[in-house]
Amino acid sequence: MNYFSIILRTIFFYIFTIIIFRIMGKKEIGQLSIQNLVVSLLIAELAVLSIENYEKSIWFAIIPIVIVLVLEILIDHVSLKSDKFRKLIDGKPSLIINNGKINYKEMKKQKYTLDYLLLELRNSGIRDIRDVEYAILENNGSLNIFEYEFLKRNTFNPLPLVLDGKIQYETLKYINKSFKWLITYLSDNNIELEDIFYAFYKNDKVYVIKMNELEM
Repeated sequence: MNYFSIILRTIFFYIFTIIIFRIMGKKEIGQLSIQNLVVSLLIAELAVLSIENYEKSIWFAIIPIVIVLVLEILIDHVSLKSDKFRKLIDGKPSLIINNGKINYKEMKKQKYTLDYLLLELRNSGIRDIRDVEYAILENNGSLNIFEYEFLKRNTFNPLPLVLDGKIQYETLKYINKSFKWLITYLSDNNIELEDIFYAFYKNDKVYVIKMNELEM
C-alpha cells in the first residue's frame, strides 16, 4: 500500500474541499437544506473514493466535484431569479402552530411527529402549546418558535409581504389581508412591485425596502 500517496491525497482533498465550500458560500456551513446535504454528501463521497483508490488518477474525483460545484452555482443563480424554482428545490417553510393550535395536516404532510414537536418546545422552555403564537418549520428542518407576549398579546413579529419582488400570499392570508389591499397600498405610495427587495408587516404597518436603497 502506498501510504505516502494516501497522505498526500488526504491533505489535498482537505484543502480542496474547504476551497469548494468557500466558493459555494457560507449558507453551506449552517444547517443544511436537502440540496446542500446532497451536495455535501456527494463531495465527501467522491473525495473518499479518490483517497481509497489511490492507484487511479486524482482527476477522477476532481472533475465530478467541479461539475457538482458548477451545478450548485447554476441552481443558486436560477433560484435567485425564480421563486417557483427555489420552492421546487428547497421547498417552503411550513406553519406548524398557528395561534396556539397545532396544524396536524401540515405536520402529517411534512412527516413531523408530535413527539418531536413537543421535544422542540421543551428545549425552548415552553410547557404549553397555547403559549405559542406561531411556529414555523424552516426548509433546513429547524423550528422557529414565536411566543405570545405577556397576557397573550400578539408579538407582532415582522412578517414578509414581498421577497425579491414576489408577493408572499401565505402572509396575506395569515394577517387577513387581500392581494388588492397590498396593491392598493403600493399604488397609493407610488411603489412598483418589481422595485421592492423586501417588504414586511409589523404593528399593523407595512415597511418597504427598495432595490435602489441597498448598498451595492
